[in-house]
Amino acid sequence: MNTVINRGILAACACLIAPLSAQALEFSGYMRSGVGNSLNGGKQSCFQLPGAESKYRLGNECEQYAELELRQDVYSFDDGSVLSVDGMASLYNQYNRELTFQGDNGAARLPQLYAQWSNLPALNGGSVWAGRRYYKRNDIHISDFYYWNQSATGAGIEDVLIGGLKYSYALSRKDNLYQENYVNRHDFNVAGFNTNPGGQLEFGLSYLDKPERTDAHSGWAITAQHVQSEFLGGKNKLALQYGEGSGTGLGYTGNFKLDNSSKRYRIVEFFDWQVTPRFGGQIEAVYQKDFRPDGGNQEWLSLGVRPTYAISEQFKLVTELGHDQVKAADGTRKLSKFTFAPTWSPKGPGFWTRPEVRLYYTYASWNAAAQRAANEFDAGSALSDSGAFGSARHGSNAGLQVEYWWK
Repeated sequence: MNTVINRGILAACACLIAPLSAQALEFSGYMRSGVGNSLNGGKQSCFQLPGAESKYRLGNECEQYAELELRQDVYSFDDGSVLSVDGMASLYNQYNRELTFQGDNGAARLPQLYAQWSNLPALNGGSVWAGRRYYKRNDIHISDFYYWNQSATGAGIEDVLIGGLKYSYALSRKDNLYQENYVNRHDFNVAGFNTNPGGQLEFGLSYLDKPERTDAHSGWAITAQHVQSEFLGGKNKLALQYGEGSGTGLGYTGNFKLDNSSKRYRIVEFFDWQVTPRFGGQIEAVYQKDFRPDGGNQEWLSLGVRPTYAISEQFKLVTELGHDQVKAADGTRKLSKFTFAPTWSPKGPGFWTRPEVRLYYTYASWNAAAQRAANEFDAGSALSDSGAFGSARHGSNAGLQVEYWWK
């Protein structure tokens, strides 16, 4: 039913933009696709540590995925402001499954459909918007970790310039496709604090109302992020985050059954570099600590790096090394993963240049505590003794993948 509805909405969007100027129509997107197998002869099974909120993705993605986005300027006003509409369809299918994008195989969804009135003189160049959209997303590319993501179904006022700072406010009811219960969430952001040459500071505050349920609680979260441009030819980001109750989602809507005695701290540090045209990469460190009144305290540490070196204008050698560790009541779980990927990059040697076509080999090892947790929380996964590698605590995959984004 959701697929039928999404198709109907997309068709309506197409009818809306069809009569308008084709020159104002923007088409952008992202896709990754490939084939892979474990070297013990079974299907590829990806490695993620139970309790870790992300995994290192190079040679460790077990799905076909695409996002296709259309943006159309509907009307340009005399004051310079522009009214536009934006829609995006996403397609997801697991490896070695029938390519249906539905049911147990995958999904077809509509993660964005919104209208925006931008560059408003009354808001000093700010905008107003309403609908479902990707909003103020911050992620670490090599682990695909969206540590501060305010995407929502709602409405807001964005980037209003006052005194050299940009102010934003959004009200939403639902922030992701898997959120079952509606929660009023208020997101406030202020950005543009110049701290040093090339460095800027941004603050964000989220407040989540108490849902109309007897077992529900309110929550809140705060984030401070410093961005340093022109850092080793790339960019550095440092984020400090704290949340209580349902605010422990830290940008997402968390579990509304948690009260303010439940807390989460997080530190995120990562940077990408391009010190020469042929040598680039990204490195990250994440530390997160959870306090739960029921004794479910947990600490997560993640360290990873992906260096790339181009031996010619179109051929790179890419490696990735990642380590995750989760300290929980049942012991300290550990997972280490290494990938080597000779890569064809037809548009140039840079770290961010796409498309890339990669041959990859991935090896991972994990400890007994990780396997016990996988048996309990994720039976059949790569780390469990009922998964692709059985009772062994190591395994490897090989395959071919293409990744591409365009605007």
